[in-house]
Amino acid sequence: MLSFLPKLSLDSEFSLQKQLRSQLTAAIIEGHIPCDRPLPSTRKLSLQLGISRNTVIHTYQQLIDDGYLTARQRAGYYVNQEIVRDSLRNDAEQIDNSSGQLPVWSNFLKRQPSSDKLYKLHNWQSYPYPFIYGQLDPALFPTNHWRECCRDSVTVQSIKEWTGDGYDIDDELLIEQIRLRLLPRRGVWAETDEILITVGSQHGLYMATQLLLDGNTTIGIEDPGYPDVVRIARYSGSHIRPLVVDDEGLIVDDHLRGCDVIFTTPSHQFPTTVTLPLSRRRALLERARQDNFLIIEDDYEAETSFAVKPTPALKSLDRDQRVIYLGSLSKTLSPGLRLGYIVANREFIAELRAFRRMMIRHPPMNNQRAIGLFLSRGYHDSLINNLVNVYKERWQEVSQALKTELPNAAKPPAFGGSAYWVKGEPDLDSRELKCIALEQGVIIESGDIYFYHQDCPLNFFRIGYSSIATERIKPGINRLAKVIEGLAK
Repeated sequence: MLSFLPKLSLDSEFSLQKQLRSQLTAAIIEGHIPCDRPLPSTRKLSLQLGISRNTVIHTYQQLIDDGYLTARQRAGYYVNQEIVRDSLRNDAEQIDNSSGQLPVWSNFLKRQPSSDKLYKLHNWQSYPYPFIYGQLDPALFPTNHWRECCRDSVTVQSIKEWTGDGYDIDDELLIEQIRLRLLPRRGVWAETDEILITVGSQHGLYMATQLLLDGNTTIGIEDPGYPDVVRIARYSGSHIRPLVVDDEGLIVDDHLRGCDVIFTTPSHQFPTTVTLPLSRRRALLERARQDNFLIIEDDYEAETSFAVKPTPALKSLDRDQRVIYLGSLSKTLSPGLRLGYIVANREFIAELRAFRRMMIRHPPMNNQRAIGLFLSRGYHDSLINNLVNVYKERWQEVSQALKTELPNAAKPPAFGGSAYWVKGEPDLDSRELKCIALEQGVIIESGDIYFYHQDCPLNFFRIGYSSIATERIKPGINRLAKVIEGLAK
C-alpha cells in the first residue's frame, strides 16, 4: 500500500497520466515510498484513484524506463534503491554546517544590486485593472502556433543539430529570419556576422556598455528615460550625463559634446512615447560624426506601430556604423521568452560574441530554433497584425477615457506602442497615487522612477494597456480618476 494517495484533478492542464507520474516521482525522491514494499498493482491503484488501468500501466512503465521503479516477476513493482540511495539521507546523518563563523556578506560584496528596488509587481494578473507596462495579455498569446514550433524544434533531426555545445554560435534559421524578415521593416539591412542573439535587449545593453564604458568615459542618457541604463552605467564606473527630452524627443545640441556613448529610444521615447522626427535623427547622426561618439538605439516597440509609414530606425540612416541597434521580441511574442538581438559593426559584434561566450556561451538553442520556426512560418507576422489591431483599439479606449476623466492630462502616442505618459495636476504626487490606486485594484507606474535627478517632477505617471482587457480600460480609468479626485480634496 502507498503511504499517501495521489490527488488527481480533471481540471488540471496536465493529463491524469502526467499528474500521476509527477506525484509518484516526487514521493519516491522524497522517501515517502519504502523500497522494501511493493506499490499497489495497476488494477488496485486504478480502482483507488478512479482512473483507467491503462493510465496506471503506462505510468509504471515510464517510471521503470526512467529508473525509478523495478518490476519483479510475480512480486510486483518496487522503488529502485539505486536511484534513491544518493538522494535520501537519514536525519541522523544530517550535518550541521553552521560553525558560528558565518561570513558577513556585506563585507565581501563589491556591489549590491538589490539596493536598486524592483518597481514591478509579480502578481499583476490578480488585479482587476492592471495598467502595467511591459506585460502581455495572456489571451493574445498564439498558443497553438507556439506549441507547434516548440514541438517541431525537438524533432530527432533538430535535436541532433542543437544538442551539442555551440560555444558561441547562434541558430542559422533565426539569424536569417531576423536579417530578412524583421530588420527590413525598420529599413535596416545587415549581414549575418553583424547580428548577435541576446537573452533580451537588456542583456544586449549590458554587454554593450561593459565593452564601451569605464571610469574615463561619459554616457548620455535621456531624462526622463530608461532606469536600468542608469544602473548599468553606474556599474561600469562611467560618468552619466542626463540629456533633456522635449515634445519631439532627445534635444540635439551642444550638451551631446563630450559624450562617448549616447543611449536613445528615438522611435518611441521611453517613457514619454514621443517620436524623434527625421530631421533630428539626421542631426544626431551628424553630431555623432562631428563629435566622435557612438549611439545605442533601443527600438523596443518597433513592431507595434499604428502609423501607415512609420519613421525608419536611426540605424537605417547610419552610414558610418556608429549606431548599435537593440531589438527584441519581448513586446510582441513574449517577455518571458527573453530573446533579443543586436545589430552593429561586425568588429564590435565579434567582441560581443566573445564576451557573451564568457557569460552564457549562447542563448538556449532549442528556444532559438523554435522562434526561428515561428518567424519563418509567418506566425509572427500574423501575431503583429493582431496585436496592432488590438492595441489600436485599446489606445483609442484609453484616449477617450482620459479625455472624459482626466482632460488635458495626456497626448495620444503618435507612433503607437502600448502606453500613455500622463501629466497630472502640479500638486499631484504620483507615488502616493500609485499606492492608493493599488488598494483599489488599479496598477499604474509613478513617473519619478524615470527621471535621473531626485528633485524631479512628481505629477507624471504611466498607463500601459498591453496587459489589460479592452473592456476594463474605461472602468479602470474611472476608478483611477476617483482616487485622484480624492487626493485633491
